[in-house]
Amino acid sequence: MTNPYLQAGYRVRFDWGPSGADVVGAGASVVAVVDVLSFTTALTVAADQGIEVFPYRWRDASAQQHARRHDAVLAVGRSQVSAEHPVSLSPATIRRASGVSRLVLPSPNGSTIAQRLAEAGATVIGVALRNAAAAATWTAARLSDDPDAVVAVVAAGERWRADESLRPAVEDLWGAGAFVDALDGQGFGALSPEAEAAAAAYQRVAGRLPAALHDCAGGRELIGYGYPQDVAIAAEVGVSRSVPVLSGASFRVQTSG
Repeated sequence: MTNPYLQAGYRVRFDWGPSGADVVGAGASVVAVVDVLSFTTALTVAADQGIEVFPYRWRDASAQQHARRHDAVLAVGRSQVSAEHPVSLSPATIRRASGVSRLVLPSPNGSTIAQRLAEAGATVIGVALRNAAAAATWTAARLSDDPDAVVAVVAAGERWRADESLRPAVEDLWGAGAFVDALDGQGFGALSPEAEAAAAAYQRVAGRLPAALHDCAGGRELIGYGYPQDVAIAAEVGVSRSVPVLSGASFRVQTSG
């Protein structure tokens, strides 16, 4: 029996987290990774500024070594930002950065999934609400000559601190749905029921997305920690034409339109 979780027979497929990525990403032509608060939002802000981004799983001594190896700046934790270390996973710090051309961006969710998929041979793109439409246009154009091409969309989600299990994050569902909805508008092909559900979730809040993003659990968490500007940047729906594509060890910028 064909693995039912593969969502076979559909050109656009959707699932959650590293395990879901392993299944729906298998054999996909393009895999869109969505981590709205905040990895892929930070990634799109960096891409808009022409910064090459090196994803990394953990922010530890090995991340520092990785940054030195690639002559890159290491993004620190939000609470560790200082004059000496001005850039973090916070998109606002990346937007303010000057003189940064290469950035190591650790993230246990989106970055880890992106690396995992790339190591398996997939073409990985970073998608947020800011660039979902542009990423869909780029993807449809790239795959226009292959009627059998499959696109997998992976919402990174978060982790419960108690046991590290996956916590589905609604902001990632909306970001994935925005991409799926735009891809469907390109006439790309059949959506799996899971992908349809993501698109429907996005359509439900599309007209009030900034407010919904501020009021969801992930938005409330960041605002509560003192980072409302990061939520505001994540809510900049459709402003970016940049499509970060993972090539080798780093995301490099493609543009759409």
